[in-house]
Amino acid sequence: MIRIGIVGVGFMGWIHWLGAKKLRGARVTAISSRDAKKRAGDWRSIRGNFGPPGEQVDLSKIKAYETVEQLLEDPDIDLVDICNPTDLHPETAIAALHAGKHVLVEKAIALTAQDADAMLAAAKKSGKLLMVAHVLPFVPEYAFAAEVVRTGKYGKLLAATFQRIISKPDWSQEIGDAGKTGGPAVDLHIHDTHFIGLLCGVPREVFSTGVVDRGTVVHVTTQYLYGKNGPSIACTSGALTSKARPFIHSFELFLEKATLIFTGTSPLRVLVANGRVYEPKLKGGGDPTAAFTAEIQTAVNGVVAGKAPDLLSAQLARDALVLCHKEIESVKTGKAVAV
Repeated sequence: MIRIGIVGVGFMGWIHWLGAKKLRGARVTAISSRDAKKRAGDWRSIRGNFGPPGEQVDLSKIKAYETVEQLLEDPDIDLVDICNPTDLHPETAIAALHAGKHVLVEKAIALTAQDADAMLAAAKKSGKLLMVAHVLPFVPEYAFAAEVVRTGKYGKLLAATFQRIISKPDWSQEIGDAGKTGGPAVDLHIHDTHFIGLLCGVPREVFSTGVVDRGTVVHVTTQYLYGKNGPSIACTSGALTSKARPFIHSFELFLEKATLIFTGTSPLRVLVANGRVYEPKLKGGGDPTAAFTAEIQTAVNGVVAGKAPDLLSAQLARDALVLCHKEIESVKTGKAVAV
């Protein structure tokens, strides 16, 4: 049995708590929170942009620590699941690795490439696993698309467009603080830079335009430049929309023998070369926490196997972070930027 300690009981900590309920061979045995009410099980103040609101939870069989340090001293924890604000990820992850714990850290891995590199170095020195929880590859529609590209079922990926749109987050003071999250061009957009890296690898250059608000890029549209024989890839992410429009993510993938269309509000469709259109059967559809269960289960399986799973690669997460910063640079300079 892999024993998990969750650090941070905010929106993502709540979602990870729900996702962990359906794990095989693992369970949450401890949490840490600075909030006394949350340590007592009152999570009703938690809100997010998907999934259920927080509830009163039963922590009678869970160790509730006030500090991260107390949780890391617990010898009965095998895997530390880090869900605190992004600016705290490096120090928390490095401390957990030094304490001999395996680590699953929520995206983004860090706010800077230097901090991400320090985390990678700490994992190598400790001999423990550093895994980064990018959930998009576990979302059913995106998981299907990644598998189609990986297997070449419909031929080579020729082009793709991605979109990720949200209103300015207001359910948490920390989520809206660019100093803690990197702002939408990191905290939001990194989902897509990670997925694009998974599908296509790192581009040679990026060219981005966007909207800058008080020094923070809050909306970005990017062309990922892979060279003469590479795919044509573009993405738009931002937090400018009216609150009347709900969060939406979508994509179109253009392959040699098919087109995949996911609007975010209707089922994934596959348009094959002969004109036939079908909706593939997807696993975990309809449950907003199912992807997180799959993500955490993959981390648990990695701990059991002693090897970090490819979908939770810290290096891939680090590359996605670098790509976001290159795009921010492109927005602010108006020039294409080498990656």
